Formats: sequence, structure tokens, C-alpha cells
Amino acid sequence: MTTRSNFDHNLKELKELLIEMAGKADHAIKESMLALLNQDLEKAKSVIDADYEIDDLDHEINDKALLLIARESPVAKDLRRINVALRVSSEVERMGDMAVNIAKSVLHIGNEKHIKTFVDIPKMMEMALEMVSDSITAFYAEDIDLAYKCAEKDDNVDNMFGKLIQELLTLIPHNPESTNQIIQLSFVCRFIERIADHATNIVENVIYLETGKRYNLNK
Repeated sequence: MTTRSNFDHNLKELKELLIEMAGKADHAIKESMLALLNQDLEKAKSVIDADYEIDDLDHEINDKALLLIARESPVAKDLRRINVALRVSSEVERMGDMAVNIAKSVLHIGNEKHIKTFVDIPKMMEMALEMVSDSITAFYAEDIDLAYKCAEKDDNVDNMFGKLIQELLTLIPHNPESTNQIIQLSFVCRFIERIADHATNIVENVIYLETGKRYNLNK
């Protein structure tokens, strides 16, 4: 195997590990939302307990990336590819953390009767998960057009976040006994908004990989 083909093989393995890690984070996020909607405390605990799997993959990716740098001495765009893989791994790990945070909010709410029917929160999550999927696809395919399209969706998530927080806060004066639940639901909305932000950070790195320039798309 030539040096070039060996590097490409190792880089492909690195990217496939990231796809596996992103799959686990995506699953954790969906499970945390189901736990919220169904008040499934056991499912929430399972999300928290399984977080180590995402963390372990993050460590493995970091180790492989550093080994690849040490062995192959990559230059120019190849080095950027490894750098971006490390940054994407960090963003995915934080998405996993957001799933854990949502699960913890589920536990804080417990079996308390829901103050409202959940329609907009799952819709917001669906939008964020679409961004997660797009961002990972853009990373794997090094697709700059998809990266920009993904970033544009973040405004929709931000707008829904603002409306939901405003709506939730207006409930407190009329439902003081449900203040804890309302605060936890506000946290959940914030965690979903952060998931979308992490997806945006991923596509910023895809754009950097292709252009060599860094852009802040989280404005």
C-alpha cells in the first residue's frame, strides 16, 4: 500500500468512527425526547448511562487522529482534514451531552402532569435533528453547498426557541405550582437550540476545510 493510499484508508476509518459516534448521539437525542414526551424516567436514565459510549468514541477518534499526524506527517489540506475531524468529534460529543441534559430535565420533572401539550418542542427538535443529519453528511462528503444550506436552517431553530421561551415564561404567573416544570422545559428548549448550534459549528468546519477560511455562522 502506498503512503497516499494508506493515509486515505486511515482517514476513511477516522471518518467512519465519527459517523458511528454521530449515530449514537442522534439516537441519544431522540431517546431523550421520547423520554420527555412519555415521561419515561427509565429511558431518561438509560440515555444518561449510555453517554460513556459517545465519550469513548471521542477519545478513540482523538487518539487515532494524533497517531495519524505522528505517522503520516500530513501537510496542507490533509492536515486540515484531521483537524476538522477532531473539531467535529468535539461537537458531536457535546450533542451527546445535550441529550444527557434533556434526560436530566426529564428526571427533574418526574411524573408531574405536563402543563401543556407538547407540539412545538418536538417540532423544534425535528428541525435540529435535520441539521445534525445534514451537518454530518456535509462533513463526510465534504459538501460545501449542503454545509451552507444547513447553516441557514439555524435561524428557524433560533426563532422557534425565542417564541417557546416567551410562551413558557408567560405560564409561570398563572401556574406557580408548575414553576419547576416550566423552568426545566425552558432548559430543554435551550438544549435543543444548542444542538442546532453544534450542527452549525460542524458545517463551519466543513467550509473551512474546503476554503481554508473560518466563518462564524452562529450569529
